[in-house]
Amino acid sequence: MRQVTLGRSGVAVTSIGFGGAPIGNLYEAVDDATAEGAVSAAWDGGVRFFDTAPHYGLGLSELRLGRALAGHSRAGYAISTKVGRLLVPADGRGRDTDGFEVPATFRRVWDFSADGVRRSLETSLDRLGLDRVDVALLHDPDDHWREAVEEAYPALHELRADGVVGAIGAGMNQWRMLADLVAATDLDAVLVAGRYTLLDQSALDVLLPACEARGVSVIAAGVFNSGLLATPEPRPGAAYDYAPGPLALVERAGRIAAVCERNGVTLPQAALAFPRGHPAVATMLVGMRSAAEVARNLALAASPVPSALWEELAAEGLLRADAPVPEAAG
Repeated sequence: MRQVTLGRSGVAVTSIGFGGAPIGNLYEAVDDATAEGAVSAAWDGGVRFFDTAPHYGLGLSELRLGRALAGHSRAGYAISTKVGRLLVPADGRGRDTDGFEVPATFRRVWDFSADGVRRSLETSLDRLGLDRVDVALLHDPDDHWREAVEEAYPALHELRADGVVGAIGAGMNQWRMLADLVAATDLDAVLVAGRYTLLDQSALDVLLPACEARGVSVIAAGVFNSGLLATPEPRPGAAYDYAPGPLALVERAGRIAAVCERNGVTLPQAALAFPRGHPAVATMLVGMRSAAEVARNLALAASPVPSALWEELAAEGLLRADAPVPEAAG
C-alpha cells in the first residue's frame, strides 16, 4: 500500500488507516477476539497506520490495539492517539453514556493543560504497551481554544522536539477551528471527520487550501458520515454524524447511490474513493470492527471508479464541480 509522509514530520503512513473507535465498542460491543481479528486483517491487507484515542471505549480501543500489534516490529507501523480528555476512575456502575458499549469504569474530564497533555500521553502509552507514539492529536478542542493553543499545543511542540512523538496535529468533526489551528500553529497534520465526504465538502473552501499552503497533511476520517454512506442503499434512520440522519440527507444519499449504480459502482465504494482525490489528503481513516469489515472495505477501496461517475454527480448537483476527484483507475 502506498505510503505518505505527514507534513514535514518524517512519519510515514499508509494511504488507508485503521480507525480504532469501533474496537472500543462504538455503538455495540465486540469481543476481544473479533477486535484482534480486525487489526490482524488490516495488517495482512497492508495497513500500517492505526489511530485510536482514550475516548474510544474509555481506553478499551488503546488496550486492544496495543495487544493486537504487540507481535509486530515497532518500526513497521505508525500509531496515533489523542489528548484532551483525561480518564478519571469511576465506580463502574452503569454504562458509558458517550456512545460506547462499555462499563462506566472511568469518566472523561476535559483537560488541555500542558500537564494534562503529558499525563494523557503517559497513560495512553501504558495502555498501548509502547514507549512512544508516532502521532499525537488534540482531540475535539471545540470549546477549549485558548487552553489548546496556549498550553496543549506548546506541550505537544516540546514533546515533538524531544522525540517523544513524531508528528503533532488536531482531530475534529468541524473544519473552522482546524483552519484556525493551521494558521496559528505549526502542525504536521489535521484529522477532519465528516467534513470532506460525498455528502459534505465544506472543508474544501478554507481548510484544505490552508493545509496545502502550509504543508500540513490532511487525515480524512468519517468518510461514511457515521454510516449513511456505508451501504449501497441508504436506509432511513441510518447514522449521520453519530445521530439518525435527517430525511433530506438520506434522500440525497439515495440520489448519489442511484448515480453510482448507473456507473457500476456502489455508494460505499465511491465514498471511499472520493476524499483521496484531493492533493492535501495524505491518508484516509476507516473505522472497522471485524475482519470481514476490513476485507470488504479494503476490496472496495482497491476497486476502480470511472471518471464518468464524478462527472454525472457534478452535473446533477450532487457533488461540487470544483472538488478534485481521483484519477480513473484501471
